Amino acid sequence: MPVVLAAGTLGLALTLSACGSDDGGSDGGDGGDSGAAADAKIGVILPDTESSVRWETADRPALESAFDEAGVEYVIDNAQGDAEQMATIADQMMTDGVTVLAIVNLDNASGAAIQEKAAAQGVATIDYDRLTLGGSAEYYVSFDNEKVGELQGQGLADCLGDTDANIVFLNGSPDDSNATSFSNGAHSVLDEMSNYTQVAEQAVPGWDNEQAGVIFEQMYTQADGEIDGVLAANDGLGGAAISILDKNGRAGEVPVTGQDATVEGLQNILAGTQCMTVYKSATQEAGALAELAIALANGEEGETTGEVEDTEGDRQVPSVLLDPVAITQDNVSEVIEDGGQTAEDVCNGFETQCEEAGIS
Repeated sequence: MPVVLAAGTLGLALTLSACGSDDGGSDGGDGGDSGAAADAKIGVILPDTESSVRWETADRPALESAFDEAGVEYVIDNAQGDAEQMATIADQMMTDGVTVLAIVNLDNASGAAIQEKAAAQGVATIDYDRLTLGGSAEYYVSFDNEKVGELQGQGLADCLGDTDANIVFLNGSPDDSNATSFSNGAHSVLDEMSNYTQVAEQAVPGWDNEQAGVIFEQMYTQADGEIDGVLAANDGLGGAAISILDKNGRAGEVPVTGQDATVEGLQNILAGTQCMTVYKSATQEAGALAELAIALANGEEGETTGEVEDTEGDRQVPSVLLDPVAITQDNVSEVIEDGGQTAEDVCNGFETQCEEAGIS
């Protein structure tokens, strides 16, 4: 399949296949294109506001911008971590006439049920960010999730160096297929390094940051404090671990990884309490989703970069997989230059660190 996106390039410009514009906010407007695209209505259901702040602060505005530029009618909602609520939202969107539905599933079973109902009603579906195992989505749009884990594993190794070290894995939610890919990628790097000893590993249900703090404190206690590095699957989990390390006077001494390049994560990196994060451009991901959704609305075949295996559905899902970027103190400015965060937000209270990092 042809490649539509130049992966790994920050600030990728995407040319969308519909025209016109509107000022419709989260409900979009009816663009000026004719034919199928003019009759299309795209629905997107985001998962929550707890697992990561990215969904509302990065993805929603990026999606709105992409759909507005394309001149296509759309509606975006958030399930707030409730699978039943996501199903209700999906039903309402289909009743209201969406022709393409994109979801970030909360779990595979509920996501697959939504997609099955959509197929029965002739509504095309796209998996956004998380692949629904056992689902029926026409396409999957995400970042290369095993590579995310590889970047985290290599980042932790770079921060620890060649010394002997005890490390722990604080993984994402066990019902999120991405979390498995992140963990697999990290293990593929760290398991090959004989100087590191894994002393604990646990998944955090629902990516719950508060629960992550409890889990990590238990790990720390059981290891008698002899933890030298933390492979945390995202910035929220990393922040939870840092709070426990700070409580024990070791924040900044023990490297911690992350993901999503959140404001808190970038500030922790600037402060030296977090080793690295992984940046995934919401603009790239939203643009890729918009292109595929509009292609489906036009009855066309979308352009992809490859396929991903649905191990439960025994099928290959046509996919657009983008390249993530490792972020350390040396290149925090790249996130800001790409529009992933603003200097004003990141540097609030961290003015000196930002100046040293070349951020203004």
